[in-house]
Amino acid sequence: MLLSQNITNHIRIPENNDWVIFILLGCIFLYLFMMNIVEREANLKDFLLQKYFDASNNLPSWVITSCVIALTLSVLISQYIPTVPKYIADLQVLGYQLNKFGFCLICVVLFYLVKSGLGFLFYQSIGDGKKWTIFYFTSTKFYFILSFLLIILCVTHYYFPVDRNKLFLYYFSFFATVFIFKVFFYLFHKNNILPEKWYYKFLYICTLQIAPLLLLWKLLFF
Repeated sequence: MLLSQNITNHIRIPENNDWVIFILLGCIFLYLFMMNIVEREANLKDFLLQKYFDASNNLPSWVITSCVIALTLSVLISQYIPTVPKYIADLQVLGYQLNKFGFCLICVVLFYLVKSGLGFLFYQSIGDGKKWTIFYFTSTKFYFILSFLLIILCVTHYYFPVDRNKLFLYYFSFFATVFIFKVFFYLFHKNNILPEKWYYKFLYICTLQIAPLLLLWKLLFF
């Protein structure tokens, strides 16, 4: 009897990660659509190296890339969220409620929407509104490359025998490095996408890069 109970206690139900594959395939389909339709059959090299004045359909490409970033980032970090807040979990639509991935996706989407909206208002308020289109054109290239790294991390995280608790520290270091690199990328890019005056640059980095990120961290993990 004791042996039977002991065997029962060690039964492990395998994870069903089919949803991850469906999401990643959807992201790849979005990129195929973007490269073949939106970017008019551009290859990867031409897309990454194209000049602003030679490019077309910049806004749709930015939106598609942002969607892929939001999806892959949510897939990767959703399993580390301690719990869905009770006031969110209690909300149900047709008997369904948000799981960790859904909650994470909504937070990430709202994060990028608010940050993008504030960025647009920031450029307009300092009288440099023309730079906004150059800014999101340039940032699209950065996030496009980052999204492929996130896809690789998602596949490794869910389909390889890795210690996910130890990986969290590596993820934290990875995203910290990416953030620092992004700040320098914005500061020194040849397109000169940040405001000319140094105090506007400082204001942008503090209020529209660092502060929203800290808010997202607090919302997801505390």
